[in-house]
Amino acid sequence: MYFDEQERFVYKYESIRSDVSDMKGREKSEQKRPYDHITGVILAGGSSKRYGQNKAFLEIGGIRLIDRITEGMKNIFERVILVTNEKKGYEYLGIPVMEDIIKELGPIGGIYTGLMSLSDQAGFFVACDMPFINKQLVRYMVDIQDNHSAVVPLVANDEIEPLHAIYAQSCLGPIRDLVDSKRYQVRLCYDQIPVRYVKEDEIRKFGSPTRAFLNINTPDEFSKTQALMTAGARHNEI
Repeated sequence: MYFDEQERFVYKYESIRSDVSDMKGREKSEQKRPYDHITGVILAGGSSKRYGQNKAFLEIGGIRLIDRITEGMKNIFERVILVTNEKKGYEYLGIPVMEDIIKELGPIGGIYTGLMSLSDQAGFFVACDMPFINKQLVRYMVDIQDNHSAVVPLVANDEIEPLHAIYAQSCLGPIRDLVDSKRYQVRLCYDQIPVRYVKEDEIRKFGSPTRAFLNINTPDEFSKTQALMTAGARHNEI
């Protein structure tokens, strides 16, 4: 091979390698872009009977729970809304705040209101008192939804996580039927819709299910959560 041919070969090889590198970079960047076909829905019920105050405004490391989860959801979803039974106090978040259409129903009321408020065909619904949301797991759930009406984590002992789940507009009818019949557990509609359960072995690819779905119900649980946060957030958490 002559010298000028070698130069052309090296130049061509470097150009191809650069193009491949750029393509991989674009693919990686695109994967991290906020989803624009599904809405992030934060459920902030208001004053908790078990805790004795509004958990959304509890602070961990000087940051309110509601601030932490709002910013995290904005990094995953282009559109984020908040559903609560009392709008006052959330205006500063800079996202649409929806007040419960039917009061005092608990989580199912928040999911119903959220679905009624969506401009997209589905939403990822999460409780505001879950400080260790795993963003890679959330993205995985969105990516596997396909034509399912719901995507719901299923962990040890067949326990489900209905407040860390995707619900499509097609859930509205079954949920409304539950509300009309005064049955206020959203899981009761799962038999009527196509559900994609996310099994524990899938979840563990992204981290600990116990940590990902940890929520705060009592002051003692809040103290334990503060200790975990002090130990440091994981790289894939919001």
